[in-house]
Amino acid sequence: MAISKFRPCIDLHGGKVKQIVGGTLTDGEEAPTENFVSEKSSAEFAELFKQDQLTGGHVIKLGPGNDEAARNALQQWPGGLQIGGGIKKENASEWLEAGASHVIITSALFDQEGRFLEPVLADISQEVGAARLVVDLSCKTTEQGWVVAMNRWQTLTDLTITTQTLAHLAQYCDEFLIHAADVEGLCNGMDAELVKWLGEWTQQHNNFPITYAGGIRSMAEIDTLQEQSQGNVDFTVGSSLDLFGGQALKYADLIARH
Repeated sequence: MAISKFRPCIDLHGGKVKQIVGGTLTDGEEAPTENFVSEKSSAEFAELFKQDQLTGGHVIKLGPGNDEAARNALQQWPGGLQIGGGIKKENASEWLEAGASHVIITSALFDQEGRFLEPVLADISQEVGAARLVVDLSCKTTEQGWVVAMNRWQTLTDLTITTQTLAHLAQYCDEFLIHAADVEGLCNGMDAELVKWLGEWTQQHNNFPITYAGGIRSMAEIDTLQEQSQGNVDFTVGSSLDLFGGQALKYADLIARH
């Protein structure tokens, strides 16, 4: 059986490494709810992940003022990290040249009303190559199922996560990154139903790479993710991790497991 890999994260807000409750980040003046603000730089975290050979992690720019910190992280480990946040066709190649292994695209795939723009995805896929593109399908639970959310998870789109949706989008990219926005940053447990569904989907589609994020708070949950996905869904941990001020999970334990 494959092993679900730990994918590290460096979330940037205001140029600093932070852990934020996902649903509290808005475009307004109100500050988001912060679980953790690090005194260490983005480059220091990148160096740590490099030393431990944790490939496929992601640097996420949450709003403006994060470009310098993002570049510093990428320069510390060229080819070891992905980059997301404000990525579009016009700047995607620039971030790859800055050292990112992949670019992660989210909100640029939708218009202001949340309508999916497939031609935009096709264009950026052609621009950078599907092998260097990750599609972020971070979602919220609704009566219609898991609906992709954009604009820092504030706006629901017209794209629902279904078997057909994932199979169609997979032609354009190398991987899916899926945050369960309802539980992101709350340390109250992962969306086990979503994890199980993703595991079933990827097993039916040649183990297409998927990274799940949101709410993971214990090694037991990681074991459940491993079991339900047959090791074919990777995971990232933020606020629960001692590296980011959490108490539920120890970074050293994840390294040992990895």
